Amino acid sequence: MRSFLKKEIIIKREVSTNYEIASILSENKNKTVFFENVKGYKNFRIVGNVCPTRERVCEALGTTKQEFIYTVLEALKNLKDPTIVQKAKFKEKKVSSLKELPILKHFREDAGRYITSGVVIARDPKYGRNASIHRLLVLNENKMAIRLCERDLYRYFRRASRNGKGLEIAIAIGVHPAILFSAAFSYSIYLDELKLATSLLGGLELAECETVDLEVPKESEIVIEGKILPSEEAWEGPFMDITGTYDIRRKQPVIEVTNIMHRRDAIYHALLPAGEEHKLLMGMPQEPRIFESVQRIAEVKNVCLTRGGCNWLHGVISIKKNSPGEAKNVILSALAAHPSMKHVIVVDDDIDIFNPIEVEYAIATRFQGDRDLIIIKGAKGSSLDPSSKKEGVTTKLGIDATRKE
Repeated sequence: MRSFLKKEIIIKREVSTNYEIASILSENKNKTVFFENVKGYKNFRIVGNVCPTRERVCEALGTTKQEFIYTVLEALKNLKDPTIVQKAKFKEKKVSSLKELPILKHFREDAGRYITSGVVIARDPKYGRNASIHRLLVLNENKMAIRLCERDLYRYFRRASRNGKGLEIAIAIGVHPAILFSAAFSYSIYLDELKLATSLLGGLELAECETVDLEVPKESEIVIEGKILPSEEAWEGPFMDITGTYDIRRKQPVIEVTNIMHRRDAIYHALLPAGEEHKLLMGMPQEPRIFESVQRIAEVKNVCLTRGGCNWLHGVISIKKNSPGEAKNVILSALAAHPSMKHVIVVDDDIDIFNPIEVEYAIATRFQGDRDLIIIKGAKGSSLDPSSKKEGVTTKLGIDATRKE
């Protein structure tokens, strides 16, 4: 992470992890903010909004927003193994309690202090290594609740719990944004996300943990080791999620911490819930998947989940249209590829999908509601959409804003 940091705003006065840091990050949502004097945590500094724009995420991946999807898909085709090394600076210091880490409380209705930028690393005998990002609620000095959606890590946990032993994990905090992006990438349970990060970075070094049989990025600022317990749950939530509304309270698995290490001058990465960095790192990894699905049926040029749609609910796709009705097939394919998407707009390749004015122009001049609108009622959408019905059931719209012969 350090090699990528841009100290655009430096806060030298003493600041609190209770709401104040989150408030400052929210007020400066498009700039990286560095906090040098954290109240009660003299051994730590904090940084937030590390990648607050699409351009900054692309810079971290060594690409541009126009070439981003092509860069990621090329890396997927050429996965590389990370290198294992013996020494790592994150082993310089140890603490005995989670309460010794500068973990933020972001908003007043939050259930407590949440780790939001931790990359959770696990291994399964069948599926291999997995890296993913999960919110982690601090329960006490050595336990956290982990929000587990029914995706890869959940399957790892369920398989490991059959023997009553639980799942060993390591949590890396303060890593390069390319590692965060890779950990957020949803593709296949067989994909080793750290291999993807290695390919995107051109190389990645991992170091062995001490109490679990796992490796984490060598340059991590903080590493937490532990186990997701097989039969213990705790209430988790409410939590401010990507749409700026609270996710509900539910019982979730519990992590028991066995070891906490950090660099001597560690920098804690505070990823603001519902902030621009949160939205981009959650949404942009979905775009290559949508692209792959659409390119099977059309000559697709680019895909974008829009900022106004929280980088999650709204998408724009540009295609070079070769036949009538093609845009409607693209709409259906895109909605299937990213089930959380609620509204999708298809435009011609002369429209810059990153420019909302050009997209609106295409709707204004190339779209007719009685001819070019697809309405899908009662579809499964995103549980994060506050306007949806119970369990995320929603009405989806597809807008064909391409030229008509």
